[in-house]
Amino acid sequence: MSDERIEVQRVIEAEPAEIFAVLCDPQGHVAIDSSGMLQSAEGEPVTKPGDSFVVHMDREALNDFPMGKYDVTVTIKELEPDRLISWTILGQIRPQIGHVYGYRLEPGEHGTVVTSFYDWSEIDPQWREANIFPIIPESALRATLGVLDRTVKRGYPKG
Repeated sequence: MSDERIEVQRVIEAEPAEIFAVLCDPQGHVAIDSSGMLQSAEGEPVTKPGDSFVVHMDREALNDFPMGKYDVTVTIKELEPDRLISWTILGQIRPQIGHVYGYRLEPGEHGTVVTSFYDWSEIDPQWREANIFPIIPESALRATLGVLDRTVKRGYPKG
């Protein structure tokens, strides 16, 4: 971990494929969001780098910037089935920020070791100068892993 990257881990008692199915589904992103910002999503499950989907956001959930409701496009950067998924967010803000979110999955003794990461090491210089990163704190990444665990155990997408 560095000053420009957060990584948190949790063991989830499920097969990597079960977890990965949630992470590739736009509705899965909404289901596991602990910030409250992700309201709904449109698009098909992603299968390769370059795939994308739209997420309808509500920044008021964080109460930090008066952005209200807006849409972003999640664009997949890396995708290795049942092992790795990462993405960047394209939105209305210019220049684009350039931060990256993702998950790495590794088989473990008692389930799958899930690493959630948030990397802002390659953000646009304008945003670096604004000194607002990380936008999402480590505690939110940890909470999302807890919601992911619960979501998988409930048999996503069945409910």
